[in-house]
Amino acid sequence: MTMRSAHVQQPSDLGARLRNDPAYGAYWLLRIGFVVLPLWMGIDKFAKVLNVNWPGYLAPWIVHLLPFSAQTAMYVVGAVEILAGILVALKPRYASYVVALWLAGIVINLLTYSGFYDIALRDFGLLIGALALARLAAKYDQAWTRVMRTHDEGAITE
Repeated sequence: MTMRSAHVQQPSDLGARLRNDPAYGAYWLLRIGFVVLPLWMGIDKFAKVLNVNWPGYLAPWIVHLLPFSAQTAMYVVGAVEILAGILVALKPRYASYVVALWLAGIVINLLTYSGFYDIALRDFGLLIGALALARLAAKYDQAWTRVMRTHDEGAITE
């Protein structure tokens, strides 16, 4: 006899839910995007494949405040971005707000440095996306955790 409740979503039901529930599909698209993007950008601060001059994006007033070089600051930025991507993968309900705050800092930096307004606007759009993920995760991250816990408990009692 199975102790599994009828509301537990089976893995085969996941695809159907993604197709039939647009908000759930949007949640997963944003979640995947906000895991991949910060990881990729953070790793590139060290690899310098996408951009060889990351320190060039720091506003001069910020560089003057730093107790270390602009390049070292970019390594710190990279580490924070990698951590943010990992946190979104683990708990988007809370980590999305961290990403939004991080993006707000980037936007402020870019708005105070002439010539980067287009990138500031793009990052503002990403900030809005991070907030949208946080709102969707308030519902779906909690539900996913409950489904997986119930699924695991059901597997044990079979």
